[in-house]
Amino acid sequence: MIKGHGDDIYAYPHISANFSSNVFGGLSHEGLKEYLMEKMDCIRNYPEPEAFSLEQELADRYQTDVEGICVTSGATEAIYLIAQAYRESRSAILMPTFSEYADACRLHAHEIVPFYTLDNLPSGVRMVWLCNPNNPTGEIREVMHLRKLVKDHPQCLFIIDQSYEAFTEQEVLEVTESLESSNLLLIHSLTKRFAVPGLRIGYITGNPLLIRHLRTFRMPWSVNALAVEAGRYLLRNAHRFPLHLHQLLEERERVATSLVEMGGLEVWPSDTHFMLVRIRNGRAAALKAFLVEQYGLLIRDASNFEGLDDSYFRVAVHTPEENDRLIEGIRTWIYSY
Repeated sequence: MIKGHGDDIYAYPHISANFSSNVFGGLSHEGLKEYLMEKMDCIRNYPEPEAFSLEQELADRYQTDVEGICVTSGATEAIYLIAQAYRESRSAILMPTFSEYADACRLHAHEIVPFYTLDNLPSGVRMVWLCNPNNPTGEIREVMHLRKLVKDHPQCLFIIDQSYEAFTEQEVLEVTESLESSNLLLIHSLTKRFAVPGLRIGYITGNPLLIRHLRTFRMPWSVNALAVEAGRYLLRNAHRFPLHLHQLLEERERVATSLVEMGGLEVWPSDTHFMLVRIRNGRAAALKAFLVEQYGLLIRDASNFEGLDDSYFRVAVHTPEENDRLIEGIRTWIYSY
């Protein structure tokens, strides 16, 4: 899946608005850039073998035990690290979802059992992987249901990726819950919250015994010095990066309504700022090519998510002006198809 993700803007030189990534582009990074320029000399030395200082910042933020936090080079390193630490397990993955869970499990010789509803958890599995809010659908799983699953299946290790937890008004599991549980790991992302995907900053929270096990498999210096500095700055200055979440979700609802009213499109219900859309008569790849060539807009062809076909695409909303251009472009394509 190295070439199969969204945000493939590097392949298109004239993109004016990028809807293919779930990173919200409406934040200013001027203060962060100035700070990193002041810290640039840090690249002359090796970073911390493990990102101890950033882990301590996170522990202070959550007022919890630093031994229950492991900083990684993005959420993706967290996924692969967990799969490696529990190599050759039998893993159930709630589909459709982010492809890297299955890719990481295949790399580390897991037996993969796909399933499609939390009401039917497969039997005999060692690990259960799910994304909440889910990528690509944007839906949230009811938190009381998740708590019951974790409690009722102590033989299973639940890995719940909460990378988009900052982008929903629905309740998600708390960091403290993961530290107190013997069979739960949560994955988090500063990349998503602060719109810095190029820096790769994620972290895992869980019971210190589980985190200690993960640490034995991680390579040294996986989180670079600038990412550590950036993470510390972002946590200390979170107030400078307001999301205005309610307005963002209202804008997503406006865009979803406009797409449905065109006819020819089905939009999955979403609890966050991105949504999955199905074209009733046409291919997502064709729509993507049209929007790139005619409007300079980039969407995510979602056909390579397991369980989806070539009629699905995903978009994350941005400014109203950019969203209006997207709606216009899709409408033009739908009516001329």
